Amino acid sequence: MEKKSFEALALLLPLFSLVAGIDRSHFPPDFLFGTATSSYQIEGGYLDGNKGLSNWDVFTHIQGKIEDGSNGDIADDHYHRYKADIDLMHSLGVNSYRFSISWTRILPRGRFGDVNENGISFYNKIIDYLLLKGIQPFVTLCHYDIPQELEDRYGAWLNSQIQEDFGYFADICFREFGEKIKYWSTFNEPTVLVNKGYRLGLYPPGRCSAPYGHCSSGDSDTEPFFAAHNVILSHATAVNIYRTKYQSKQRGSIGIVVSTTWYEPYEDTPIERKAAARADAFEIGWFLDPIMYGSYPPEMVQIIGSILPTFSPSDKRKLNNSLDFIGVNHYTSLYAKDCLFSECHLGPFQSNGSVLGLGYKNGIPIGPKTGMGNLFVTPHGMEKIVLYVKERYKNMPMFLTENGYGQKSSNNAATEDIINDNVRVEFLRSYMTSLSSAMRKGADVRGYFIWSLLDNFEWVHGYSERFGLYHVDYKTLKRTPKSSAKWYQKFLQEMEINH
Repeated sequence: MEKKSFEALALLLPLFSLVAGIDRSHFPPDFLFGTATSSYQIEGGYLDGNKGLSNWDVFTHIQGKIEDGSNGDIADDHYHRYKADIDLMHSLGVNSYRFSISWTRILPRGRFGDVNENGISFYNKIIDYLLLKGIQPFVTLCHYDIPQELEDRYGAWLNSQIQEDFGYFADICFREFGEKIKYWSTFNEPTVLVNKGYRLGLYPPGRCSAPYGHCSSGDSDTEPFFAAHNVILSHATAVNIYRTKYQSKQRGSIGIVVSTTWYEPYEDTPIERKAAARADAFEIGWFLDPIMYGSYPPEMVQIIGSILPTFSPSDKRKLNNSLDFIGVNHYTSLYAKDCLFSECHLGPFQSNGSVLGLGYKNGIPIGPKTGMGNLFVTPHGMEKIVLYVKERYKNMPMFLTENGYGQKSSNNAATEDIINDNVRVEFLRSYMTSLSSAMRKGADVRGYFIWSLLDNFEWVHGYSERFGLYHVDYKTLKRTPKSSAKWYQKFLQEMEINH
């Protein structure tokens, strides 16, 4: 292990020294343990099988958009290697696998073209092989990627037409795969989708305005809210279709997956405590409050006011009872610094709750840094965010749909240093322990998924970040288990893992 890895582990050891041994017996027998991926990040084969172009296919080919100049054209080549990858999952001992369906494999041109039978066949093969191996599919309908056709025709999430398109896509998936799928989620991290796509301009369609970014078009103070509104009503459209046409027969459940950060007040003052509450409302409540309660969070209404779109009576009826579970993606905690009553030097933050999320206070990080710049190791945040969701949303059943540790990977990084990922082992162990504590306090959590099965295309970071349990050599595409894969395998075999 190289010196930097030793130093990182040395920083983490005091944090983990109080963590008791965690093993499989700390969780219910029917608890889902799995790994997670998404279609664009692992599949490759971007034009194979009559697939259409997605927004990410187009965006990644624009010079300067991706940190290392890469794209997902090949990615992990899961499109051709899915059986071998499912065999890896089976060898781990997982009983579930969370993955997403590429909209453009099913409908290359949205509802403006034909259903692609090659795409239907591909996902049926994946689902059937998973079930053969005793692995429960946990399917996401939209993990950021959509047909580019919808962007070109009418502006995608900025236009209410997309609600019909998404419903049409969801209906086909329920019809074709639903007899074999027990867990559906409509969207992955819609807060990220709208913030990075329409406020910061970092994700497609790359829209923003100053001071948030320098894009050729967009309005960071309004467009994220219009896009979010259409995502929320698209979710309701899909759930309504599932409820009325399929659920009673197929007996599955449907939810949505949200990104979560635990926010600590920057200072222990009433103003900063309110800032932390606003940060959670703008990240989590933005989508879950309308779905659960039919209206945007009061914290948002107070700041955004008339800019927020409104829900009609029919919208509210459609939103009512449109969740069976909440998927929670959690990686880190941050400090919340108030920008409503205090001056922040990075410009106005009204459309982001007037809160600045910071990883440092007085030069000291909130926890040891990971390889991903804005993610820190803060296990206590897992328990706190799960209990927050429990309290705010009536202890709706939850799944921890993503949790993982990122390693920075340069071209000259030694494979051995990446494979010996003991820091990731300690990260997973400590976060699982924190999750178990939240469950003992009454949180109805029913599954845990590690991000990710494989090193993969990490969006704007390209291949410079590695989250996988398995190392991928991007020249040969060889998969090699890391120490974390071996640890997870032992954990799932119900062997106690001692420090």
